[in-house]
Amino acid sequence: MRKVILILSLAGLTLTSCGTKKKIAELEQKTKDCQDLLNSTTVKLNLCLSEKESLSQQNNYLKKNNSELISSAKDMTILSTKGAQNIEKALETIKEKDLKITRMQDALTKKDSVTLALVTSLKSSVGISDPDIEVNVEKGVVFISIADKLLFKSGSYVVSDRAKEVLGKVAKVIKDKPTFECMVEGHTDNVPFTGNAVLLDNWDLSVKRSTAIVRVLTKDLGVNPKQLIAAGRGEFIPLVDNNSSENRTTNRRTRIVILPKIDEFYEMIEKEMKK
Repeated sequence: MRKVILILSLAGLTLTSCGTKKKIAELEQKTKDCQDLLNSTTVKLNLCLSEKESLSQQNNYLKKNNSELISSAKDMTILSTKGAQNIEKALETIKEKDLKITRMQDALTKKDSVTLALVTSLKSSVGISDPDIEVNVEKGVVFISIADKLLFKSGSYVVSDRAKEVLGKVAKVIKDKPTFECMVEGHTDNVPFTGNAVLLDNWDLSVKRSTAIVRVLTKDLGVNPKQLIAAGRGEFIPLVDNNSSENRTTNRRTRIVILPKIDEFYEMIEKEMKK
């Protein structure tokens, strides 16, 4: 599939570009922190499961031991006080471990469920039959890639009418998720932009295309500006080597990154880990 994604920031305004880079860095760090925490949680979850298995074996041993005592005592049906207490204690410990495991699994499942629901909603709204549009998930973050030829003419940052039709479907999904943030990334190939009175290089072109998409989403399609971030990545994050016309076409893209409120899941998992 061919991909193209849009991104943020207005070319030429150094302060705005710096602010955008800082915001992107903060979002990437948040995602990394959440992933690290999820990895740590998984380790603890596996440890709990191991402890549960050990306690289950202990409980089985105690049950077997009590059965042997009952058999040796012939018709005696009353367990020793100590044996009964050991069984009760083992069962209580297993119950506590089960509860903790369930809570951590619920937190992880909720995050996965939100991501899956979002992907399903996007694929249903945007459609997956068009090879120039792709919806996927990377490290818990949902990406919509739109081919460059659907959005702009060569060297232009004017959004095409066909692009507005596709963006209208994306806008509907964004508006249905008012707590989500969306980052629009613009990417170019490595062919130097010759420049003009407005654009100086590929950095400028990628940022201009990002802000053009943001304006369509907000002014024409009613998306809340507070949900959007504009970013330009220039030629510096290619998907493939820029060694052929086809590969350069693949690298010229606009990407819309949809970010659920990671803080909600981070706090939920952190709370369970402290219990």
